[in-house]
Amino acid sequence: MQKSLLYPINNIKRHRESLDGLWQFKFDPKDEGEQQGWKDGLSETIDMPVPASFNDFFTDKESRDYTGTFWYQREFYAKEEADSDILLRFGSATHHAEVFVNGVSVGEHRGGFLPFELNVSEAVKFNAKNIVVVKMNNILSRTTLPAGVTETLASGRRITKPFFDFFNYAGLQRSVHLVTVPKTRILDFDLTYELADNQAFIDYKITTSDNAAGQISVELYDEDDQLVTEASGSEGKLTVNDPTLWKVLDSYLYRFVIKVQDGDAIIDEYEQAIGIRTVEIQGEKILINGEETYLKGYGKHEDADIIGRGFSYPMNKRDFELMKWSGANSFRTSHYPYAEEVYQMADREGFLIIDEVAAVGFLESIVNFLAASQGTDVDFFEAHPNLDELQKNHIEDIHDLILRDKNHPSVFAWSLLNEPSTTTEAANEYFGPLFEAAHKYDPQQRPRTFALVMYSTPDACKCYHHADFLSLNRYYGWYVKGGSDFEDAERLFRDEMDAWVELDLNKPMIFTEYGTDNYIGESKLPSVMWAEQYEDEYLDMYHRVFDDYDMVQGEQIWNFADFQTVEGLMRVNGNKKGVFTRQRQPKRVAYKLKERWENIK
Repeated sequence: MQKSLLYPINNIKRHRESLDGLWQFKFDPKDEGEQQGWKDGLSETIDMPVPASFNDFFTDKESRDYTGTFWYQREFYAKEEADSDILLRFGSATHHAEVFVNGVSVGEHRGGFLPFELNVSEAVKFNAKNIVVVKMNNILSRTTLPAGVTETLASGRRITKPFFDFFNYAGLQRSVHLVTVPKTRILDFDLTYELADNQAFIDYKITTSDNAAGQISVELYDEDDQLVTEASGSEGKLTVNDPTLWKVLDSYLYRFVIKVQDGDAIIDEYEQAIGIRTVEIQGEKILINGEETYLKGYGKHEDADIIGRGFSYPMNKRDFELMKWSGANSFRTSHYPYAEEVYQMADREGFLIIDEVAAVGFLESIVNFLAASQGTDVDFFEAHPNLDELQKNHIEDIHDLILRDKNHPSVFAWSLLNEPSTTTEAANEYFGPLFEAAHKYDPQQRPRTFALVMYSTPDACKCYHHADFLSLNRYYGWYVKGGSDFEDAERLFRDEMDAWVELDLNKPMIFTEYGTDNYIGESKLPSVMWAEQYEDEYLDMYHRVFDDYDMVQGEQIWNFADFQTVEGLMRVNGNKKGVFTRQRQPKRVAYKLKERWENIK
């Protein structure tokens, strides 16, 4: 059966039960659990909240930084229903999971930021207690997304060395559901949009299970729950007269309903909120519904006190309110796909999303970044021990990301990598199939991009031609010429911008990262790095540059809020580039951005 990543819903034919709450949890540092039969049930466990990262609940450093195998367990009951399948659906499991139901292995999944569902119909006991046990690990390698290495110390303890600058939070960080669905069911749907003469045309394609029989119909309802249009068949076109379009910060959502029927009997039914909108790159402009759109917003992280990377409705509600307050209209899901509920919220709020694959760390580390900027680094792709396996995993993640998110109006672009090596032909050859896959899998053919690291300059980068628009991460005045006269930093910045102009690419450019670390209350005249005054001068310089180049069509500052990283000399209890604190309170810079963004239309 074709893979399905439809978000679980409740209706007359489908039922979902949340398995969120307290699970039982246990570390397995000696990898002995399998041999000792832990798949049949755990003992000597502790309580662990789900969804949440496990790390920050602990008060000892070894547990917080634990690398290796760990186990989750909980009980559930399943009700038998005729002609139905029972699924276990995990919003994510970071980074690898094997799932057992009543001691039987029902499947496994690699990759920590996308959902997976497992058919457990043959393993469950009806009207009796069932036990689900999940064996997981948070081990990184050069073939995982994100990338890193795991090392074993003399003591036998393993440690993670990520090739990225955020903490390797892990666990069941998103919701888990027990889902009951018809055996004959809807698996997926594709939508594309065309606007003309005050009409919208929606081409649709419905995918059902192999054994599906019966009549397929689709219906479109407006926000007043009035039927707007309908059609029958697994493929077809809906015509919407005088449509209300989904617009940036002014969303309108229709309800798209799919039914499979046998006469009057409903076999299966599924619905999702959709927005009618088009996306186009035209020369140096980004067009939403044919209108020029300038991106204002943030690179973000799923990161918060205590819960780590665990999904939280209250935290995300606060984030959206702060983004709206600041005049933002967009964000990038740096550096991995976010929880599905975030996209649903963005759909309703009218935010644009650059949706990013978890392909970060393809530069190995900040240490190698500094070496690379001096031309002394070993290229990630040329030196990779198993590039074919990495690319296979990468393309699979692109497929699943698009399968999950393709029908969200908020998602207007795909970012396929963040700050990879780009200066060799090996990198160029690696990139090609990724960008081809994104177009192959996306029925809407959204723009594709990747975030260019500092040393991926016009004269050095061999991969920028793959992108439909350029996404630049730039830190002139911080990592380059930091603490020096801003005149020097601005001169280098403009030299690079002029070099991009010389290429005459006729593509938009977005700044997907720029910013400085800053501490609330750190004030000094004349300015010094980390002080509020320094950040003011830095942003004044960047805004001058942005405004002087027509190809610049967006600015997403790094970062929305302070976030946790590994320990190191460059970080003081995390990355402090946040416009807001980790507790979601504004720093001085927030007011500066608010003033600018509210005046950019």
